Parts: sequence; structure tokens; C-alpha cells
Amino acid sequence: MNNLFLKFIEKLGLIDNTLLFALSIIPYAIFLFYLYKIKSVNNFVKTGFSLTVLFVLITILVSIFTLNYYDKTLVEVDFLHGLAESFLTLSDFVILFGFIRLLNSIEVNNS
Repeated sequence: MNNLFLKFIEKLGLIDNTLLFALSIIPYAIFLFYLYKIKSVNNFVKTGFSLTVLFVLITILVSIFTLNYYDKTLVEVDFLHGLAESFLTLSDFVILFGFIRLLNSIEVNNS
């Protein structure tokens, strides 16, 4: 069973996932569309999830730069990889701040 699992993982590793990555923007755009329709969710949460798209764009641009300038992948150039990942951290903090504000705005009913 373990050997079968390892063969399955090896086969998955051979699949080119570029198209899947590119198509993943569609469900995320649908998610953002419906998120912005919800009035009870504050703008910090909406902005934070939108900043995730900025993170993806920055990561793609920095990846292209590292391939052209350093002839390496983004993962191999630590300071640029950290710079790109900082945009994900920024969006996560904005989402967290928005949910904290949302939770603080909910009135607690004591019985």
C-alpha cells in the first residue's frame, strides 16, 4: 500500500499544473464577487481577500524577474521570495484585522 501511494505521488508530480493555476483565478473571482455583495462583512475583510490577488500578481512578476535577471526560480532567490511572500502576510493581517473588528462589533447577549 505504501509503495502504491508513493507511485501515485510520483505520477502527480509529473503533471504540469500551469493551466490549473491559471484557471484557479475563476473560482476566486467568483468568491470575491459574492463577498462584496455581503453587507455584513466589513471592508477590511474584503480588501484583505482582494490583496491576495495582488500577492499573486507580485509573485508572478517577481518570478519572471528572477528567471530573467538571475536565471533562477523565485524560490532560489531568498530576498525576492521573502519580498513576494510579504504581500501575502500583508493581506492575511488585513483579513485578520477585519475579522477582529467584525467579532468586536457583534453584540453579546448575556442571559
